[in-house]
Order: sequence, then structure tokens, then C-alpha cells
Amino acid sequence: MSVIEELIRCEDDGTISFGNYLMDEKKKVNDFEVAGDIYKIKTFCEITKLEKNGKMLLEAVPGATIHHFSVTEKGAKFSVEGQEDIQVTMELEPEQEYKIIIDDVNVGKVKTNMAGKVNFSMEVGNSPLAVKIEKTNA
Repeated sequence: MSVIEELIRCEDDGTISFGNYLMDEKKKVNDFEVAGDIYKIKTFCEITKLEKNGKMLLEAVPGATIHHFSVTEKGAKFSVEGQEDIQVTMELEPEQEYKIIIDDVNVGKVKTNMAGKVNFSMEVGNSPLAVKIEKTNA
């Protein structure tokens, strides 16, 4: 896998891929429409941030490339790559418990706060990490 030169794109399977952690200067794409939703991406080496319909959806620090990102009412699924360990903040359903699975390893459960935010970190290696976030009572 590699960075997304166009910053955000729709994949053949209906997911989106976004981010370019190799850029030294911040770039953004506004008003990227997918299935009636409007996405905004800001990305560079220090941060990658995705908004959907004006709300923060995902933020990765430092910057990252996210492949095949999808969110449903049951959780989220994507793969992530970068140059350093990555801290991810996502906005999901408020006050819900989610199980986080990274490369098929259950790394634990987290509960979102009143705003629906959840934070977790990943150690990045030489290949992309597969991430699944599943609502525990779904």
C-alpha cells in the first residue's frame, strides 16, 4: 500500500482511502462527496484529519494514510500506515463500549465519552495495520 496522492478517493468496494503522511506542508480537500455525504480531509506529516458532514470522524497524529475506511452503526474498519507510532481519535456513538482489534489481536475495550470520542494508539511497523472497532453490544 502507499500514500494517497490525491489525498482522498473512493475505492471500488465503496470504502474511502485518504491521507498522505509524507507531505511536509498541510494540504486539504473540501467537499468530497460519497453517497450523499460530504467529506473534508486535511493531511500532512504531523496530522491526518477526516470530517464527515462537518463533524470530526477520525484524526491520526502524526499523519497517516488510511485505506478502505468504512463506518457503520456497528463500528469501523480500516487499515493504517505511517512512519511513526500513531494515536487515533475517532468520533463514534456516545457512551458506548467498543472492542478494538488490531491485526486480529483484541487489544481491549474502550468506552466513548459523552461526545462519542475514543482514543487508541498503535505501533506502526513495515506493513499496514488492520483495525476493527466493534460495538460490544451490537
